[in-house]
Amino acid sequence: MKPTRLALAIATAAMVSQPVLATNGDHLIGLGAQSRAMGGTGAAAFFGSENALTNPALIGKMQGTEFVIGGTVFMPSVKAKTDVASMPGQSVSQTSDADLSVIPEVSLATRINDNWVFGLGIFGTAGMGVDYRDNGGAPDGTGLFNGYSNLQLMKFAPTLAYNDSNWGIGFAPVIQYGALDINYKQFIPNDPADPSAGGDLLNIGNGMSQDYGFGFNVGGYFDVTPELTLGLAYQSAINMKYKDQITTAAEGFMLPDFGVNLGDELEQPSEIKVGAAYTMGNMMYTADYKRIGWGSAKGYKDFNWEDQDVFAIGAKYTANKYWLGVGYNYGSDPIKKKSGNDYASQAINLLNNHFFPAVVESHFTFGGGYSFTENLTVEGAVTYAAEKTKTVDTGLISGGTPGDTSHKVTHSQLGYTLALRMNF
Repeated sequence: MKPTRLALAIATAAMVSQPVLATNGDHLIGLGAQSRAMGGTGAAAFFGSENALTNPALIGKMQGTEFVIGGTVFMPSVKAKTDVASMPGQSVSQTSDADLSVIPEVSLATRINDNWVFGLGIFGTAGMGVDYRDNGGAPDGTGLFNGYSNLQLMKFAPTLAYNDSNWGIGFAPVIQYGALDINYKQFIPNDPADPSAGGDLLNIGNGMSQDYGFGFNVGGYFDVTPELTLGLAYQSAINMKYKDQITTAAEGFMLPDFGVNLGDELEQPSEIKVGAAYTMGNMMYTADYKRIGWGSAKGYKDFNWEDQDVFAIGAKYTANKYWLGVGYNYGSDPIKKKSGNDYASQAINLLNNHFFPAVVESHFTFGGGYSFTENLTVEGAVTYAAEKTKTVDTGLISGGTPGDTSHKVTHSQLGYTLALRMNF
């Protein structure tokens, strides 16, 4: 590979390297043990105080006071294999070392009077990254770019809900904290005309950058009958700017000459969701549709992400002291390959596949809870995202022709959620 092209490939692939907390894109499919056990549904189903970040109107169904504390142990398995930075046919591979993260969640709801309920949700929505710092065995350290990234997102949402006999509305201003760290290594040859002359590895990175963003959640529900509830909710986009992260990674590599213009803004996209929940005896059946606006979100849209349609279903059986739930969630891969046989298109495809492998689509979920007393319940859920593989062409980045080299990523996920629910 020509040295200038290698430098550009590394810089482009590292520019928005983010954690692969990729269920529906980089969003968790649901928040809370009950939602995650039932396929990530929750637009119409009442799950208690944890509804604050799914449909804030539903906490209007709360009686008394409830406090929930818990978290999710998230374990993705991501493997990259490529010959883009080596000789064609001589690929290197590595499984990302960023294979474990803990995502906390706390929620509270309390009834103020017959019509008003106050709630509070504090949820981690991302907290891991990709880590290829073992180089995949490449002797010059550039086989997998020595790439490392770490994104952390936390949302804080005080909520106010109003309910009447068969309907309710809710609103929650959202404060979001985010931190992003991007780091990679670039090989600088001693003599560009003589690859055998050796060279140095230059570390590219600027430390961690932090930012706060503001948005809102709004929602409503309507009880068509005592058994059937319909829900509608909207989550606004929240713009974040991580100072000198993306631009530092891109600095000095003439990206505008290749049609790739980047800034430091990275906007978490808007969501609109509708749902239905039907109760029949001891059974509850749920179904949600969600549209995530990746295609209009700053940062994501520059990398050819498109709006994502997500479908989820769930079922829950409730007995005297316990409940059991199962679900399924499907969201198509939102990252579309650029089809052009030009350098910029292949660079964007490489960036997404290597650092943005949000390619999983099908999620299978189950869980349950047990009430030890009238006031104390322990709940848990398991979420599995089936393995998905995606390959992109990198021939032009390697200095050759289309098809000479490629990059393949394989991704699956496993998550365990545990929560303690206390009612007063």
